Amino acid sequence: MQKTSPLLRLGIIADPQYAALPPDARMDRHYANSLTKLRAAIHAFNLEDLDRVVVLGDLIDRGFEHFAPALETFAASRHPVIFLPGNHDFAVKPEQRSMVQAALDMPAPYYDVVVNGVRLIITDCCEISTFAPPPGDARLKEAESLLAALKEKGAINAHDWNAGMSASQIAWLKSRLALAEQHGEKAIVLGHYPLHPFSDHALWDAQTVAEIISSSPAALAYLSGHDHRGNYGKLGHTHFINFKGMVDTERDNAYATLKLMPDTLIIEGSGRQESYTLAI
Repeated sequence: MQKTSPLLRLGIIADPQYAALPPDARMDRHYANSLTKLRAAIHAFNLEDLDRVVVLGDLIDRGFEHFAPALETFAASRHPVIFLPGNHDFAVKPEQRSMVQAALDMPAPYYDVVVNGVRLIITDCCEISTFAPPPGDARLKEAESLLAALKEKGAINAHDWNAGMSASQIAWLKSRLALAEQHGEKAIVLGHYPLHPFSDHALWDAQTVAEIISSSPAALAYLSGHDHRGNYGKLGHTHFINFKGMVDTERDNAYATLKLMPDTLIIEGSGRQESYTLAI
């Protein structure tokens, strides 16, 4: 019997947070060790036939100078790499914030690409925030107002290390999901912040965005990082998978491969990352 080949194969890394800094013992984050962990993950990915490697944000912990050594590890990858920005990627000098997108070789703050008939929708979860827009940008004031309103409501995700999406990006997301539906494509949405289950690490407008994604018949999954504990939930027919942070623990790694089969989404975790077999 002939085996069915995956429709799409992805290597997945979340939150390496590399920095040439001492570890944070309280949070069990070992920043400098992430280069070794990244090399191990890339070596493992190179042994497989993958369509893309995805880094779900927070490549560095802080300091623009740390992008170069972290990115250098990906020179060994034989697969194309998609980088998403995370909140720690903007922990640079204010005048360097506008340089992050180019450093991560992103064609736009948010965009989509079709791979093997699957539409990958790459979102910018840091768009409306107190840390990503450059000085003087109107989005900084918008973020401050949104955060104040969330704090007034007592929202558990009302933190300045979280962020939100603009109305224009949300409208764009709807349009790309609609396009996938029109073309008979499956879609996987990528973002730094988790949406569902709702938590203290969730995107400020997580519930709105999660509902938009889960209401689309094309949307199979939403993949995120940010919450280093990892998580999983299902809303409607859509799987929401939050991957564990690579930077945590001194030596134990965390990364995964995703294989999309005709009726199953298979997440094969390595190290601390759980594995899932999810019906679609």
